[in-house]
Amino acid sequence: MSEEETLLEFPCEFPIKVMARVHDALENDVIEIVKCHAPECDASTLQRRESAKGNYIGLTITITATSKEQLDNIYRALHAYEHVVMLL
Repeated sequence: MSEEETLLEFPCEFPIKVMARVHDALENDVIEIVKCHAPECDASTLQRRESAKGNYIGLTITITATSKEQLDNIYRALHAYEHVVMLL
């Protein structure tokens, strides 16, 4: 399989999972970052789970992904956000 190939068939529903340090604007920032690359992103799909000690938040936002390039761009932008610890 070449680098440009993927097992996904586009368009498809795709959950983006973000683990980040607690920050007041975190949810809004994550939504805005995703919307830069997926303008049709619906903020109502955002799910939130706090860690046991409350230091971290797990966010899942589901988008309709249109291409591997779109997903790569979203992951790069989220990775650059200072509060993000891990992406799945």
